[in-house]
Amino acid sequence: MRITLPRLGLGGAPLGNMFHSVDEATADLTLSAAWDAGIRLYDTSPHYGAGLSEQRYGRLLSRKPRDQFVLSSKVGRLLKPAARPENAKPFVDELPNARILDYSADGARRSIEDSLQRLDLDRIDIVYIHDVSEDQHGPKWREYFAEAMQGAAKALTAMREEGIIGGWGLGVNLIEPCQLALEQSDPDLFLLAGRYSLLDHADALHTLFPQCLERGVGIVVGGPFNSGVLAGGRNYDYAPADAAIQHKVERLQAICESFGVDPSAAALQFCLANPTVAAAIPGSANPQRPAHYVELLNVSIPADFWLTLHEEGVLAEDAPTPVQS
Repeated sequence: MRITLPRLGLGGAPLGNMFHSVDEATADLTLSAAWDAGIRLYDTSPHYGAGLSEQRYGRLLSRKPRDQFVLSSKVGRLLKPAARPENAKPFVDELPNARILDYSADGARRSIEDSLQRLDLDRIDIVYIHDVSEDQHGPKWREYFAEAMQGAAKALTAMREEGIIGGWGLGVNLIEPCQLALEQSDPDLFLLAGRYSLLDHADALHTLFPQCLERGVGIVVGGPFNSGVLAGGRNYDYAPADAAIQHKVERLQAICESFGVDPSAAALQFCLANPTVAAAIPGSANPQRPAHYVELLNVSIPADFWLTLHEEGVLAEDAPTPVQS
């Protein structure tokens, strides 16, 4: 991978008012807490709150030394002022902007320019082509994907070669677009949300990850807690967890309790144990969370815990697990 990332970052969707509204003071406190905790990787997107997350990130990051943090944002949706907020699920109380899908080369350049204005910064380090996948666009996703490969991907590759950005990739919730991007273009990394976790990892582990390792392409794990269900919440993949997922979580929690292990610590450490994973970016709009995430990385988890997860079939047989020093 051409760009080196801090191992732990902050995902920006919650600060775009995902699921519930966050006041400005709480947003500022959360970002300040992340910085104070030593977090130096920040991910956001125009999609998150229709520009709200970027705007909030900018209030903090525009006051920090630019060479001390890594920032990623996304392209694929241009924002246009509107009479009222769209409040596109799962976001609420957004800025009054309409989203316009645009995966073209010109659209990518325009999106980056607009993001820089909202962020009040002079550069973005990593740019992801956002949500070019079936879960977002249904059967038409391949048309959008083709547009992205012929448009945004080529523009971002040129910008990388010119030194304008440090790297690019896809930001998606599914594996297939990443595999196709490896075949058709030259990405640096993928932001893969929810598909490498304690609850769902076998497909990525056995298909995409070996291909990425061979190509030197990194994985940034988004949603290491699967929208919160692995951290005491009720959502999985941006919606209430169904009975099957709840059963898997209860089974995992029972094993955690028997070893005195925090499920959140296990979830985060598991993601980062894979050599293909460059970073994990749990999100939050709670000022207490960033320091807690840092603490989770240092929690000691006994080797027998991981062995039990393998034996009970919670983890794939060949899934890497942390090695305690």
